[in-house]
Amino acid sequence: MSIAHLLLWTTAAIWGFAFVAQSVGMESLGPHSFNAVRFLLATLSLLPLLYLFKSNKAQEKKKLWVGGMAAGSCLFLGFTCQQIGLQYTTAGNAGFITSMYIVFVPILGLLLGHKTEKHTWVGVALALVGLYSLTVGPNLAINKGDAIELLGTLFWTGHVLLIGYLSRYVSALPLSIVQFFVATLLATVTAFALESPTIEGIKMAWWPLVYAGVASSGIAFTLQTLGQKNVSPSVSALILSSEAVFAVLGGWLFMEETLSTRALVGCGFIMTGMIISQWPRQTKPAIELAQQP
Repeated sequence: MSIAHLLLWTTAAIWGFAFVAQSVGMESLGPHSFNAVRFLLATLSLLPLLYLFKSNKAQEKKKLWVGGMAAGSCLFLGFTCQQIGLQYTTAGNAGFITSMYIVFVPILGLLLGHKTEKHTWVGVALALVGLYSLTVGPNLAINKGDAIELLGTLFWTGHVLLIGYLSRYVSALPLSIVQFFVATLLATVTAFALESPTIEGIKMAWWPLVYAGVASSGIAFTLQTLGQKNVSPSVSALILSSEAVFAVLGGWLFMEETLSTRALVGCGFIMTGMIISQWPRQTKPAIELAQQP
């Protein structure tokens, strides 16, 4: 395993364990208050990276700000659903359901005229079977938290497609800072409108906030950027999708969460579907290697 691969695995682990931090943080803060502080810390943690990762790409300011506002809105809605859903479901369930955006992207992409290969549809089908097994209980009832997490996945799917479009015109780091700044404003307004955040509550949730805001954003972003410089996009996506597994592991280690046999089967189907849908194609490595510096 190369250092680049190790960096991407570390990124996936940081993202996966963030579900635990988010759950613990809500013991003293409401979901919107937690997100507001988390987004603020994420914005501040990314600012120093502007000096470390200077881009030569010409920035289209209109697309940067308009696109950043749209992406930040998706980010806010996605994290809002994720945070609220965690109040009613496990970190493991939340991790796997959130990761479903990887297989939902090609479905929504069809409406935008994107082409999708046959093996991707096999992965989508397996993941949907797994989602049913993981979330749907007796009498076709779905857990409230799982349903909210699934709603959030739609926003993550839209976010991925939006970032894919914007990345052709603006650099990733400035875009990330703008979208986190927008998400900070939206979450702050929502927190003061619906909750009563206090300094004491923030102090009590300090470590979960630092992990979710700094480690899961600034540190993980840096590791992801460094790792993807020497790893093909398809392999990168495959490694990063393992954050769902780390979410389950984190819930088991730190929160004593357990999964039923049915839930484990569902997670297995989802993971298999993600692997199949993202597995590197034999026709791409030569092209991808040729593009690497």
